[in-house]
Amino acid sequence: MIRFVKFTFLLLITSLLACRDAKLVQSTTRPAWTLGGFHRPEGINPIISPDSTTSFLDPMSGKQVHWEENDTFNPGAVVKDDTLFVLYRAEDKFGIGIGFRTSRLGLASSTDGLHFNRSKEPVLYPAADGQKKYEWPGGVEDPRVAVTEDGTFVVFYTQWNRDTPRLGVATSKDLRTWVKHGPIFANAAYKPLMSTSHKSASILTTVKNDKLVIAKINGKYWMYWGEHGVKGATSDNLIDWEPVLDAKGELAKFIETRPGYFDSALTECGPPAVLTDKGILLLYNGKNHDEKEQADPRFTLGTYSAGQVLFDKNDPTKVLERLDTPFLRPMEDFEKSGQYVDGTVFLQGLAYYKSKWFLYYGSADSRVGVAVYDPKNPSAFDPLPTSN
Repeated sequence: MIRFVKFTFLLLITSLLACRDAKLVQSTTRPAWTLGGFHRPEGINPIISPDSTTSFLDPMSGKQVHWEENDTFNPGAVVKDDTLFVLYRAEDKFGIGIGFRTSRLGLASSTDGLHFNRSKEPVLYPAADGQKKYEWPGGVEDPRVAVTEDGTFVVFYTQWNRDTPRLGVATSKDLRTWVKHGPIFANAAYKPLMSTSHKSASILTTVKNDKLVIAKINGKYWMYWGEHGVKGATSDNLIDWEPVLDAKGELAKFIETRPGYFDSALTECGPPAVLTDKGILLLYNGKNHDEKEQADPRFTLGTYSAGQVLFDKNDPTKVLERLDTPFLRPMEDFEKSGQYVDGTVFLQGLAYYKSKWFLYYGSADSRVGVAVYDPKNPSAFDPLPTSN
């Protein structure tokens, strides 16, 4: 009898381990509608780190400022003339803590997507202009950049005056000289947005002639935006946007946070959305809840991981598919050390370059990382942790 009990116990343990491993394999296998899996090139990351040697004459203080001395993170990405460019958020050392320094946008270029040459001065920053009341003293943060078919670059970024974060937009022809157009909802019929927090815009794009360019749907430009639930907006000119409202006249939410999942606290829009033959694919940043009762127990409380959701290409408000587990999560040391030690892979930049997909992300709010998806040689999704 004792031998039988021992045998039964061992059989049970073996079965549980097999189920766990089967679940792990299933979780890391790529569904056909998703993008990836992505792999981190060996010996490359982080690709952009803080630099205390660069400075510029700050127009607000009139002094030389080491503008990227403390942190460099949350990048956007776009291709111009066969060169891949990254716009990244950089913080100086003035102030203590995330959001209490001044952020400016730096520019870096690459011919392989992995090794970058950085400009010595920021290309977008607070100045004594019409946007000062929205951008000073916190700065300009978290760029998502894309390009039109005619070569106009459009960046959506957070204007941070340390009171209310708002989505702003700027345009450029060369990625170095930008024209600021102000808050994207300034002229919207839905007025409450100008007095409430909003950020994180993912404009719709598509691959055309091997280039990722801004696209329209149903005759209008389209974006997903938001961090507490994914929302939408439309535009005729890329500058002035109208949010999508529900039947009650309130902001419509297409997906929301899920208790017990990796995105239990936030569902923050990532890089530009991509129109595919299967639908509209949105990569987003899911934050695990800070409270144990609400969080996914497999991940550290507060961890940022990456999800994917597929929308109907004829009805961009309709969800078709959604991953229940992240396809990319903090695994490397540099993704779990810095300003945000709970761990962060925060997606903002996506570029289709030389027949591969390059995904750029902020790591622990301190550095920039890259992961690559080669459609001819795809990787698995990041494995799930066996414990947190």
